[in-house]
Amino acid sequence: MYKGGTVYILSSVSKRVLYTGVTSDLERRMIEHKSKAFPGSFSAQNNCCQLVYYKHFGSIEEAIAEEKRIKGGKRKQKESLIAGINPNWSDLSLTLTDWWPEQW
Repeated sequence: MYKGGTVYILSSVSKRVLYTGVTSDLERRMIEHKSKAFPGSFSAQNNCCQLVYYKHFGSIEEAIAEEKRIKGGKRKQKESLIAGINPNWSDLSLTLTDWWPEQW
C-alpha cells in the first residue's frame, strides 16, 4: 500500500479558480471533489473539479511542505507547474482509474 502523499491542483471549468490540496489517496479525494461531498468547501463552491496537476511524494510530510510552498506562491508559478506536465490543462483525474461515472 502506498504510504506517501500527493499534492494536487484543481481548476474550475472556467480556469479562473485554482485549488491546491494534499492527500494520501488521490483517487478517493477526486471522487469527493467531483461529487461535491463537502458542499460548503472552497472547491465545491468554486466548482474546482478538474485535476490539472499532481505530484507524488514518499511521505505525507513532504507533500504537505510542497502544498504550503505552492499555496504561498503566485498564480503564475502555479500555471507554470501545470504547464510543465499538462500544457492543455486536461482533466488528469480521468487517467487515475478505469472506472469513473460518465457524467465526469
